Amino acid sequence: MNLSRLSAAPAAAGLALALVLLTGGSAGAADPGKAPGGNFDLSVWQLQEPVGSPGSPTTISSSRLQGSNGYQDAYFYTDTRDGAMTFWAPEKGVTTPNSNYARSELREMNRDGSAANWSLGGSHRMNATLRVVSVTKNVCVGQIHLGTGGSSTKPLVELYYHSNGDIVLGTENSPSGGQTTRTVGHVSIGKTWTYTIAVSGGNTIDLTVNGSTTHYGIPSSFNPYKQYFKAGSYNQSSSDSTTNGARVAFYGLTVQHG
Repeated sequence: MNLSRLSAAPAAAGLALALVLLTGGSAGAADPGKAPGGNFDLSVWQLQEPVGSPGSPTTISSSRLQGSNGYQDAYFYTDTRDGAMTFWAPEKGVTTPNSNYARSELREMNRDGSAANWSLGGSHRMNATLRVVSVTKNVCVGQIHLGTGGSSTKPLVELYYHSNGDIVLGTENSPSGGQTTRTVGHVSIGKTWTYTIAVSGGNTIDLTVNGSTTHYGIPSSFNPYKQYFKAGSYNQSSSDSTTNGARVAFYGLTVQHG
């Protein structure tokens, strides 16, 4: 099954879409009784949560996430109704030093436990099937983030979902900052949709949303940098509220490199 070719569907169709869950394309319906690590291959992910000490959010290692009895809590858990891997990021939460926004988000890792850090050359692809359950204003649900190669801590790519249903791509203009945004789709809140964020040829971002693909050039200023994928709920609004925020449910998440 090609996740990038699945069309938007009602939330009730989430079970039908929750088929491709493991890296490599293994099929099997999500089990609502298992932790996310029992339904998804989390051996290539580390979790960051909106708790911890100021400027230093708690991270959960891949080894703790894996398996049917793996880690879950109020910010990262299996929805017991449909087996979705669910991320909750309130408006008030612990943030990284370079952000004002809290997140419950996976960061790509290598299977040996080291941090993923790949070059732009080759083929790199992240596929997701998801729905935004609730959002106050705007939530980032997928990223390509800069790794080593310089001092920048910017993302190369961010994919946002807005509360009005617009899906918006943000591409960084240079490692020093400045983001260009484009509306790339529209899905009503609570409806299931798909995306593929990919890099090809070392210089092109290939984005597919519900089967529609667009391409964007990567400025040469990013060439010294390596990259990694992120996915989850990176809330884009902040306040003193612990009840407002962004809740995002994933039915499929895979990463491939070639």
